[in-house]
Amino acid sequence: MAFAIALLCLLLTGLLGIIIFTAYTNKLARHSAQARHAIIKNLGISTTSNPQFIGFFHPYCNAGGGGERVLWTAIAATQRAHPNCVSLVYTGDVDATKEQIITQVEARFNITLDPKSLHFVFLKRRRLVEDAAWPRFTLLGQSLGSMFLAWEALSQIIPDLYIDSMGYAFTFHVVAWITKGSIPMGAYIHYPTISTDMLARVKARKVGHTNRGDVAGSLVLSRGKMWYYRFLMYHYSLALSRPSFIMANSSWTKNHVDAILSHSDPVMNVMHFLNPLFILRLFATTFKKSKKLNADSASKKPEANIVYPPCDTREMAQFPLDKRERIILSIAQFRPEKDHPAQLRAFAQLLADHPTYTSGSSSVQLFLLGGARNADDHARVQSLRDLAEKLKITPYVQFIVNASYPEMLGWLAMASIGLSTMVDEHFGINVVEFMAAGVIPVTHASGGPLHDIVVPLDGEATGFHAHDPQSFANAMHTVLSMSKSEQRAMRTRARTWAVSAFAEERFVEGWEAAWKGWVI
Repeated sequence: MAFAIALLCLLLTGLLGIIIFTAYTNKLARHSAQARHAIIKNLGISTTSNPQFIGFFHPYCNAGGGGERVLWTAIAATQRAHPNCVSLVYTGDVDATKEQIITQVEARFNITLDPKSLHFVFLKRRRLVEDAAWPRFTLLGQSLGSMFLAWEALSQIIPDLYIDSMGYAFTFHVVAWITKGSIPMGAYIHYPTISTDMLARVKARKVGHTNRGDVAGSLVLSRGKMWYYRFLMYHYSLALSRPSFIMANSSWTKNHVDAILSHSDPVMNVMHFLNPLFILRLFATTFKKSKKLNADSASKKPEANIVYPPCDTREMAQFPLDKRERIILSIAQFRPEKDHPAQLRAFAQLLADHPTYTSGSSSVQLFLLGGARNADDHARVQSLRDLAEKLKITPYVQFIVNASYPEMLGWLAMASIGLSTMVDEHFGINVVEFMAAGVIPVTHASGGPLHDIVVPLDGEATGFHAHDPQSFANAMHTVLSMSKSEQRAMRTRARTWAVSAFAEERFVEGWEAAWKGWVI
């Protein structure tokens, strides 16, 4: 009897929650309709044209990195191909205006945007997805934070198509809840939030960027982290199963995303369904099935399609291949995963092995060019300067922070070697830029640079791969020791491959094909 009463109370509570939530989402829908009318009026669009709104969730749209090039190239292509669509950008860049962002995009990427079909939805709670907000359980915290941020975004306006272009898959849950599954969703994935490689690294107790030494050195902590990662992987897989279409930026990313989509964990499955909220999930599942967009999407298992990021190689491909300076160039945002300390250590090893590179006509310099998004990134730059001082290579190293697009092109036209040390780099637009500009790449032997970019052309090398400071130093020395004819031949092969395989036109074709039919 007591069990029956408890179950009845749970059912009634669930029904009441659904009624309240439905009333709230209906209110949001009415508010969204009013916001649409205001945006259409503000943009000067005819109200009779009934434009479609495409929402891009990109909290750091003004960061100036490779992910932002994807965003703005996609929006520019959408504006050209679909003039009756309005692009909504959900961003946390509240310190910039629409005009300032558009100007920055043109200066950094040489991309011209039409302000008449572009609207920014500014979000005030971006701190919820920043590393500093979650010193512990960072991935889980950022995932939950992204859900709150998506709630803030859709509370202002609901699009006709929602695209996460920055890797916040957990936002799909929020979009599905608020819209009751009535709008299609898509994703462009640069890098999976959690991967099978990360689980394997923890299981093997291997130290890495995502697995600190104190955790790897402790059996208890490693087992605890393994359960944490299993929990994250299970729910990340659930989130990625929601979009109508998924684009991946490389074969490495596609393979990992497909593995995540097919991931199975019986223990987590039981824990997921046997909890006090199961009754709400039953109601939600029933409702979701009644709101399917089409039969095909209901039965077809999601799978990622490779759409290589856009690389505007036209101007870079015009740079002369000869008379390069003895400059080693790094182009990467100052984020932890880019592993700039490894670049400094590799360069220090190069100078230690070859002291002649510190003076005279044989002298070599390292230039680290990259964007700094916030105080954490600027602090990271300072820590790199401190490391350079400790390694006694400061006179030979320069940092160029938040350079403009023309500045970047200038360095690409001069440099001899392009350095990239990120482990499991998802793609590597910077590496493509190196190759198109005639800069010989030396990259980490993993991810996109290994499998998609720095690959042989007609059986001959287009660059070098390395895995530790010594092998990076050896590879850079090999390039610096090559004859002019050998260098020119390799630069030519690298440019030929980059221009043919990763041109902006290839991205636009893939982008259009991925979401064709989801918006009229």
